[in-house]
Amino acid sequence: MKSKVPSKTAPGIRKEILQVAKRIGQKDGVTPTSVSYLSIIRSETPTTLNHGILQPSFCIVVQGAKKIHIGQDIFKYGVGSFVVSAIDLPTSGQIIEASKAAPYLGLKVEFDPKEIAAIVMEAKLNLSDDIKRTGPAAFVGQADESLQDAVVRLVKLVDQPEDAAFLADNLKREILYRILRSEYGKNIYRNLIQDQREVGVGRAITWLKNNYNQPLKMEDLAKASNMSVSSLHHKFKAVTAMGPLQYQKQLRLQEARRLIFSGKMDAGSAAFEVGYESQSQFTREYRRLFGAPPLQDIKKLKSHPEVDELSEPQERIVR
Repeated sequence: MKSKVPSKTAPGIRKEILQVAKRIGQKDGVTPTSVSYLSIIRSETPTTLNHGILQPSFCIVVQGAKKIHIGQDIFKYGVGSFVVSAIDLPTSGQIIEASKAAPYLGLKVEFDPKEIAAIVMEAKLNLSDDIKRTGPAAFVGQADESLQDAVVRLVKLVDQPEDAAFLADNLKREILYRILRSEYGKNIYRNLIQDQREVGVGRAITWLKNNYNQPLKMEDLAKASNMSVSSLHHKFKAVTAMGPLQYQKQLRLQEARRLIFSGKMDAGSAAFEVGYESQSQFTREYRRLFGAPPLQDIKKLKSHPEVDELSEPQERIVR
């Protein structure tokens, strides 16, 4: 299924964001800023499909366009549109509109899910309707003018370190508050609750992240999650857009790629480290996900680093 989120940004707001983003993000790649949780993503060329982990974050397009795969759905989104994830979610994405004259520019705001819960409580937001209904943990939306205005003020803080020390945390809270107050608020809150519960899908995700290299028996995972096997599979897939086995496989392959990229292990050692018993199965599944066998993929990755909001190979994805 393909979906396109329309681009719609107030010209004045876009101009202000572009001015700062262009100056700070002068090189392709992910550039940290003086605001600890804010980074700028830049690329002068469209990219190939990048597989990675979309961590809890708010990522908005300033210039250009992207495509992201969330389960079976493919979303194309451009200027003024954003993607939000409430959990660590294996996914894939690529930049589809970029040039030297008009490079792709995006902003990424990282957050802790606990910050969402605190805002909901402090602001007394009523987001509990349909809380038992399961839905995807990541989604694409369109930023309204109030959210874009908060982003402008955040970007301006990059040039104001003294103000940033006092205002940065408040501006992140405002951005999260604006998202929660929008039509997408119930979606992100619902998935936050699902991920944080001691039982259910949240416990299953936590177990998989902590034990991705261990053999997985669905009966044991269902029991630990206080759910039936069929209920676990249905709800898990509704939240993550994939089943538990596929989620575990993605975590294994991402971690193996990181280990090989860092030079800590060769492909064979990395395969066994993340839980594979068969080298041939590992190579086959690695090629299927990343498009090339390990050595070829890593060689390409080092010569042409990926540019994306997804976690990079240098970064440990399991926390």
